Amino acid sequence: MKSPDRRILTINGGSSSIKFALFEDDCPPKPVLRGGIERIGMPGATLRLKGLNQIDNVSRPVVASDHTAAANALMDIVEEHSQNHNLTAIGHRVVHGGPNYSNPRIIDPGLIRELRRLSPFDPEHLPDEILLIEAFQRRFPHLPQVACFDTAFHHDLPRAARLLPIPRRYEAQGVRRYGFHGLSYAFLMGELARLDGADAARGRVILAHLGNGASLAAVRDGKSIDTSMSFTPAAGVPMSTRSGDLDPGLASYLARTEHMSPERFGKMVNFESGLLGISETSSDMRELLDCEVRDERAAEAIMLFCYQVKKWIGAFTAALGGIDTLIFAGGIGENAPEIRARICGGLGFLGIDLDQLRNAETEPLISSDAGRVKIRVIHTDEELVIARDVANVLNLGSTAPF
Repeated sequence: MKSPDRRILTINGGSSSIKFALFEDDCPPKPVLRGGIERIGMPGATLRLKGLNQIDNVSRPVVASDHTAAANALMDIVEEHSQNHNLTAIGHRVVHGGPNYSNPRIIDPGLIRELRRLSPFDPEHLPDEILLIEAFQRRFPHLPQVACFDTAFHHDLPRAARLLPIPRRYEAQGVRRYGFHGLSYAFLMGELARLDGADAARGRVILAHLGNGASLAAVRDGKSIDTSMSFTPAAGVPMSTRSGDLDPGLASYLARTEHMSPERFGKMVNFESGLLGISETSSDMRELLDCEVRDERAAEAIMLFCYQVKKWIGAFTAALGGIDTLIFAGGIGENAPEIRARICGGLGFLGIDLDQLRNAETEPLISSDAGRVKIRVIHTDEELVIARDVANVLNLGSTAPF
């Protein structure tokens, strides 16, 4: 039952951006405003808004020297668009939940302390996410805030997928495969059930969330059985600026030959590698596609990306014992037909066969009628998953005040 004029705010913080959305407390929650701040901590920081009314659609410069400044600018916008409405709760995407958190939960001082303890697990995200939570606590001290963990979807991985082949004592410290993009994967599985039925969602499914961050997940009976990201989001396939999987001996080699510190190595594999490192010009797949004909480095960056994604699809098909559905999502997965075609090319032996026209038009179903595997493109919506989780955790179906 809808509660009039009540709204849920969702916050999806990244290392250099914050996405947000305002939802009416409906069943399901209904988005009324989406937006984000990009290039936090860099020149040219920009605020973008997209609302139900054309007047709300804006793009303008904003002061965002760090995440706290960006949060203040964002909160000003939220207050401006929440006049005559009751902002009821705030939900945060928290990238890493560690070994203990598999469900969304209300943020309290104990959880903040635990997130600080977990910060070494993900120093690229957790400290800034804690700053965002605290900034919103200062502005809206009476509003409940809910943490929604991006690792939760993969929390119960089989031990064969979860264990890392290092001394067993590290497992007791929480060192294991976690996997990420869980909020996106939860949405995609829900959409698959809606589109093709519960039996399809219980089948053998490979999810490919391909964006600035990219990962794949193998899902059977609705549960993740393996995923390409590992202890951190830097593992798996090459991404915009992340390396993906590397020979671990590279760290000691660079330490010996270039006196590279662990901190410098971490910066390299997270911010200077992937598409950017190979192309030496751009981390943006659109820009690389535009210049690949005349730039061999751009062409090789695209080639490496598609080849590695294809390998993971093959590996996960083996882990699943076959494949029934392949889903593309994320900025690249949803908007780059040429990349989808290159990834799927040569996988006909698995039953993966694209319809070239459907793919070029980015239709929801892009597999050929002759193909045994259904191939879908689904626009993912992490913010909606957060809003639903907030409503469930706080029982917002009732009209009780907060």
